[in-house]
Amino acid sequence: MQMSHPVYDVVVVGGGINGVGIAVDAAGRGLSVFLCEKDDLASHTSSASSKLIHGGLRYLEHKEFRLVHEALVEREVLLAKAPHIIRPLRFIMPHQPYLRPAWLIRTGLFVYDHLGKREKLAGSKQITFDAATSPLKEELTQGFEYSDCAVDDARLVVLNAMQAHELGAHIVTQTRCSSAYRENGLWLVHLENAQGTYQIQAKALVNAAGPWVAQFIQQNLKQKSPYGLRLVQGSHIIVPRIYEGDQAFILQNDDRRIVFAIPYLEQYTLIGTTDHEYQGDLDRVKITPAEIDYLLDVYNDHFKHQLGVEDILWTYSGVRSLCDDESDNPSAITRDYTLAMSHEQKDDAPLLSVFGGKLTTYRKLAESAVAHLQPFFSNMNKPWTEKALLPGAENLVSVERLIQEIMQSIADVPSQLASRWAHAYGSRVWKFISGITAMDELGEDFGHGLFAKEVDYLVDQEWARTSQDILWRRTKLGYQFSDDQIQLLDQYLSKLLAKRSQDSAA
Repeated sequence: MQMSHPVYDVVVVGGGINGVGIAVDAAGRGLSVFLCEKDDLASHTSSASSKLIHGGLRYLEHKEFRLVHEALVEREVLLAKAPHIIRPLRFIMPHQPYLRPAWLIRTGLFVYDHLGKREKLAGSKQITFDAATSPLKEELTQGFEYSDCAVDDARLVVLNAMQAHELGAHIVTQTRCSSAYRENGLWLVHLENAQGTYQIQAKALVNAAGPWVAQFIQQNLKQKSPYGLRLVQGSHIIVPRIYEGDQAFILQNDDRRIVFAIPYLEQYTLIGTTDHEYQGDLDRVKITPAEIDYLLDVYNDHFKHQLGVEDILWTYSGVRSLCDDESDNPSAITRDYTLAMSHEQKDDAPLLSVFGGKLTTYRKLAESAVAHLQPFFSNMNKPWTEKALLPGAENLVSVERLIQEIMQSIADVPSQLASRWAHAYGSRVWKFISGITAMDELGEDFGHGLFAKEVDYLVDQEWARTSQDILWRRTKLGYQFSDDQIQLLDQYLSKLLAKRSQDSAA
């Protein structure tokens, strides 16, 4: 007798920004959705970005006008959708005449200002540096200033997953899609996790596995990938804060690449990124000595305060999966996305694979991906995500107002903690502090403003399972935690998850 397995309209493989973006779009159009992620949400490329929502100024040089236009429009769309995790950021570009003439930069910035819709963000301008107060070297006297946005990249992924879940999508982490094949007009999808294996069925399968997209097609689906894939590693270093002010710097290098220096988490400066071909283990991506030297050299060419290897506090690296356009230069490979639809016979269940893409344009990519599935789901609703607020943006007058409300509710809460909560959770912060009037009501103190109430919320609402999930992707407190504090948190999580497992089995 044939076993019956749950049937979903769409099964999405991959819990990065593109996977959750497609899941939330499809769920909001009335489709039943299942998403599986082999690790944690945003545990790879989507948490290893430069933390920017930007148009991609340098893409203009490669004539990527469609991509830049789409990204520029999306800056303001996303800023409105999630103002608690996305904020405007001014960028300063020191002028190096021998690299790019001033007229070329002015022209590029004029196009950048006008190619996309810009209502909230200030326009560009030419500036002169004061040698006495500028952190830049004295020979750098002129520059340009323009706007983009900063984002908490991992939280952007989590918020989309939350919204998808609230619209009925089934989201599972630590669950690998081991194989899938077509059977009787459906996909039979095999899943495995720590508890064992199980199967579900899907009318459509979406491969949003990021750097694993081609590997998944070849090894898990036993098919030929429709496109070649270029894997490009990008690495960042984090150092103690090196200048005052909230502005970021965009640094031009002799190889015509650019490197960002960005204020990060108030105490640090984030410097990146690199671009080089990657052929190693996708689960073990690490910065190379050559990348460290490269980033330090670009920084030291521009700033008075010099940095050495000993100043680096942390590093992180990610791999971008880019559709192979046969470019000889990794930094020139298109950051645009390609969607590949596969259904060999007329009645075959479709496979949609996502090649490339960037954080800023995830929503448009998702909208386009679901549009590709439209012919298979005649009752699908219309596009809807452009104006829809992400979790935490509901009833949010401003982050500053929310901080004040938190401080009025909990008399002894430190302002820094109220600010972290407000920026991370927006109005959802009341889910775990509602009714709390004093800090000692927040439960066990794990250090650095992390309390049991928040941990419980992250486990219940945001799929957090390990200290890594909480410290590095949900809260960014990992930079401050000691090994002993991490061990205490792990012990608490182990007991909490064991209790949840017992309760669900009862």
